[in-house]
Amino acid sequence: MRVTVGMSGGVDSSVAALLLKRAGHDVTGFFMLNWEDDDPESGCHADADRKDALAVCAKLGIPFRSANFAAEYRERVFAYFLDEYRAGRTPNPDVLCNREIKFGTFLDAARADGAEKIATGHYARNECIDGRWRLLRARDASKDQTYFLHMLDQDQLGAALFPLGDLHKSDVRRMAADAGLPVAAKKDSTGICFIGERDFRAFLSTYLPAQPGELRTPRGRTLGEHQGAMFYTPGQRSGLHIGGHAGGSGEPWYVVGKDVAANIVYVDQGHDSPWLQSRSLTGIGTHWIAGAAPSASFDCAAMTRYRQPPHTCRVEVDGDRCAVRFDATQRGVAPGQSVVFYRGDECLGGAVIDVTDAPPIGGTR
Repeated sequence: MRVTVGMSGGVDSSVAALLLKRAGHDVTGFFMLNWEDDDPESGCHADADRKDALAVCAKLGIPFRSANFAAEYRERVFAYFLDEYRAGRTPNPDVLCNREIKFGTFLDAARADGAEKIATGHYARNECIDGRWRLLRARDASKDQTYFLHMLDQDQLGAALFPLGDLHKSDVRRMAADAGLPVAAKKDSTGICFIGERDFRAFLSTYLPAQPGELRTPRGRTLGEHQGAMFYTPGQRSGLHIGGHAGGSGEPWYVVGKDVAANIVYVDQGHDSPWLQSRSLTGIGTHWIAGAAPSASFDCAAMTRYRQPPHTCRVEVDGDRCAVRFDATQRGVAPGQSVVFYRGDECLGGAVIDVTDAPPIGGTR
């Protein structure tokens, strides 16, 4: 089988290529340049990553290709990222990058080059039963990445191979070292590539100028100043710079809401602040991997952020919207993030969180 592997220059995609080559497939490595940045302080090491991917391909004896998808990324992913922050939500660009770039633009390029399948280093599994492709959680639950893949459709999922789906990260590192791959000990990348190691607020402010505003408690007491309401997310603790205040509980302060129009960020003390608690949410842009919802109303489990255990809930579907009611209270559910649905190991799809039933604050509702 002719397989084109998306090579990031990291250990996961490198071992994916190694396993496919050992299985006897006709493998090509493909490096995607998804972001261009002239800032030497950006920390987005695209050139070094490309060289690492090329070195791995040379070690494996497979062809290497690369393409610049930066224009597509800016149009289909980064523009959405900025729009969501303008609206006061916290987007997850990795979800859109997978749908639009890694399993969109890259898939099209691989097919144009004669590939029958594409492969990535994602920790996930897929299978076809009775003509329908299913997305399944990885064996290594701590590395499972189906949360970020929930927007894939039947064509994209059917075209994909996930060679690491049955492996644990420790196995992958060992295989890379045993095979003498030059990236065997390379540190895993974290965060969003286009931000890299830069300060998040400094980066975002170059695209979305922000104004300082008031930090207030839900009851209206002013505690200090923030750097721009769009930078803050419900449940956030760091970066508030709030000292001790008379009458306070002594517990840490957390962001519990914001009013972007009025440029106010609301904070409260305590991890379990009532303003961080919700039992239900409304999702928009609902997507089902099977092409349709299991039914108009069904029970399942759902995650509202990555690396969170799925929690049981009831889902009511209304076109591209859905209402989700959890059996237990959820903390820090953030509009703009994804709610992703599961039945057992199967990922059913998901939606973008629009609103929750957390107690309203000021002008946040």
